[in-house]
Amino acid sequence: MEFKKGIKDSIPVGMGYFAVSFSLGIIAKNVGLSPIQGFLTSLFINASAGEYAAFWMISTHGTFIQMIIMTLVSNARYFLMSFALSQKIEEKTNLLHRMCIGFDLTDELFGLAINHEGKVNHKYIYGTYLVALPCWAFGTALGIVAGNSLPTKIVASLSVALYGMFLAIIIPQAKKDHVIGLLIIISFLLSYICKDIPISSGTRTILLTIIISMAAAIIKPRKKEENV
Repeated sequence: MEFKKGIKDSIPVGMGYFAVSFSLGIIAKNVGLSPIQGFLTSLFINASAGEYAAFWMISTHGTFIQMIIMTLVSNARYFLMSFALSQKIEEKTNLLHRMCIGFDLTDELFGLAINHEGKVNHKYIYGTYLVALPCWAFGTALGIVAGNSLPTKIVASLSVALYGMFLAIIIPQAKKDHVIGLLIIISFLLSYICKDIPISSGTRTILLTIIISMAAAIIKPRKKEENV
């Protein structure tokens, strides 16, 4: 039951991933990747920022060590998401399932899991992965095959779809909980104010997340029963 619900909930995310990954496929083609290579890259990395960094390192003939470091830095926010999600999933979930969940976690799928009512079963999360992640990989492969034939404006509009999709995930939760809604607004404002700070976007996101979360926990702490 939970597995089927995860599949159903992630269909819009999968459609958005398929569209957005077109532009990623164009970049992959420009650095010399084949459709199969692009598909496997997206299937195992599952992060647009990490893949952009990896493709950029390929184009500049970077070393494997440089690529690993760059990918870790650009995807470091997923450590925080994994920590948060570990408190949401059922306590009986074993280490293997927790590692698999952390490996394939993305922003939008994290949003689905956090918005799930009550504790999250690992079967629900696997259901969301089953739809969304292959769509991301197939979209990248198709972008390599046909992406350059599309007009630039269409490719750019497809990229914007990801932001709209993420808003569609967080807005319902914000409407139910005014504290969350206020925190979302604050995070948007601080992200804009701090956009010119000379640090990487990934590091900036992590620092803002820690600061905002700590402030919220101190000012408006939640009882344990409110977190399930």
